[in-house]
Amino acid sequence: MTDPLRVAVVGLGVGIQHCVAFRQLPELFELVAVCDTDEERATLVGEKLAVPGVTTRFESLLDGPEAPDVIDICTPPHLHFDQSVAALGAGRHVICEKPLVPSLAICDELGRIEARSAGRLMPILQYRFGAGLLKLQELIRLGLVGRAYLSTVETAWLRGDDYYAVDWRGKWETELGGVMTTHAIHAHDILCSVIGPVKNVFARATTRVNPIETEDCAAVSVEMADGSLATLSATLGSRPEISRLRFCFEHLTAESSLTPYQPSFDPWTFTASTEEHQGRVNQALRDFGVGHQLYAGQFERFHAALEAGEELPVTLADARRSLELLTAIYHSSQTGQPVELPIETDHPRFEGWLPR
Repeated sequence: MTDPLRVAVVGLGVGIQHCVAFRQLPELFELVAVCDTDEERATLVGEKLAVPGVTTRFESLLDGPEAPDVIDICTPPHLHFDQSVAALGAGRHVICEKPLVPSLAICDELGRIEARSAGRLMPILQYRFGAGLLKLQELIRLGLVGRAYLSTVETAWLRGDDYYAVDWRGKWETELGGVMTTHAIHAHDILCSVIGPVKNVFARATTRVNPIETEDCAAVSVEMADGSLATLSATLGSRPEISRLRFCFEHLTAESSLTPYQPSFDPWTFTASTEEHQGRVNQALRDFGVGHQLYAGQFERFHAALEAGEELPVTLADARRSLELLTAIYHSSQTGQPVELPIETDHPRFEGWLPR
């Protein structure tokens, strides 16, 4: 077996969760550095996790014999593009949190830059790697679900003054969007990963919960390319907090639990159309193994893909599909008109969905 990949995590908000996940995979990854502009935070995390390298300077991670193999970018969204480009330019592999970049045009530019680099880039969409969702994907692979009818995706969370005390949040230029960009993006990615491409979107979005620039409530009607329908709802003003994914198929209805931040985790319920078919579903899942989930699950598959020279478990194309749906949602909510997908280069929001 090859030596573990050496990793630096940049941005120690959500990045702390990445650090913990890498530590769950000691045979695959070695956490060699942490970086944050807050020196006290970086020092505390470095000491707590016994990380040998602690820095406040992103640039210091890119060059030299001790440079890591992988730069894991967990910084505020408006920094993602420049930091990803710098890391790829230094020949490093890149893992980058969501939202990846603020437009389809910039996403396509990032793809061209990656193609010229020795490194590879994996966007973070860790919710894909929860046991319940993986079971549904297995049932789809085995041909046990039939045609899709209707999908329902709910993200009903709570955010208030404490959350928005962080100065880059709630602002278009730095957070790049509100509940649809920062909070519901994972659940909407799951919709597309299960059902496939989106054909048409009509959206309404508003700001009702918090005194912020970005939206914190949204309702979206979606027609999928396969002809099925979906509804997406999201708010940051819900008590209690819930997440829910529900997929109605010809032969099966699949539904997540209501646990707010783990909708792809078990327990899921899989209710077949007949007792006989329920037996087939139960048999298919009886010995289904999951392994690591969420971040650790994505990182484990990332390592395997690099070793084998295969497609990454989450690709730029996957992130682009999420960004295309975001672009359609924002354009529809801003114009009051439905939006057809795919969004081409001549679309008025191809260069970015931020309000003008």
